[in-house]
Amino acid sequence: MIGRSQAALLLFAAAAASPVVARPVATTRLVSCGADDCLLVRGRRASPRAAVRINGHPVAASGEGAWQVTLPLATVRDWSTPFARTLQIAIEEPTGARVEDEAVRLPVGLLAHRIELASLTVRAR
Repeated sequence: MIGRSQAALLLFAAAAASPVVARPVATTRLVSCGADDCLLVRGRRASPRAAVRINGHPVAASGEGAWQVTLPLATVRDWSTPFARTLQIAIEEPTGARVEDEAVRLPVGLLAHRIELASLTVRAR
């Protein structure tokens, strides 16, 4: 019979070997590109020939296994719903088979509307 600590170790080892847990997740980051701001999206793919789609739109990803795409914020706004918090990333093999499909978080408040403040009053209590 195995003890609790051994059972927990076996469970952890099984979860760590699982492809769901081990799968790399794409990331997003706000970057400067000239006079405007852009969104840098990075991820991984098994084959350099695999196509990358963001919110259903094919994009030209640079890199082999580790890929990246830089999109102007205007494009991200056009491709997303208002106040979206995620992008849908799909990796497709040349055969048309979809390998991965995941939602990737956007930087907080990226697609929120801007509010111009005429003044701000702060009071101490």
